[in-house]
Amino acid sequence: MKTGIHPTYHAQITVTCSCGNSFETGSTAEKLAVEVCSACHPFYTGKQKIVDAQGRVDKFRQRQIESKTLQETASQKKSKKSEKKADEVRISK
Repeated sequence: MKTGIHPTYHAQITVTCSCGNSFETGSTAEKLAVEVCSACHPFYTGKQKIVDAQGRVDKFRQRQIESKTLQETASQKKSKKSEKKADEVRISK
């Protein structure tokens, strides 16, 4: 290995999560700040937790609701149109 090109390895650093949990590990960085750790990650805890700082999840859910209502209205219009055609066919016979 070449000397002088590798970063310094720190045997004990503190990793701090946004949930308040902290633990020690080894790394080339002196400090680490993470958003999600094993104490608050939904895979490990089994609880649904959404980390959303800019409201993206709410916007996505709102678009889903709007899309669903548009689909329902379109299907209702389509069924009314087909009923009207069926009535016209019955009248013409």
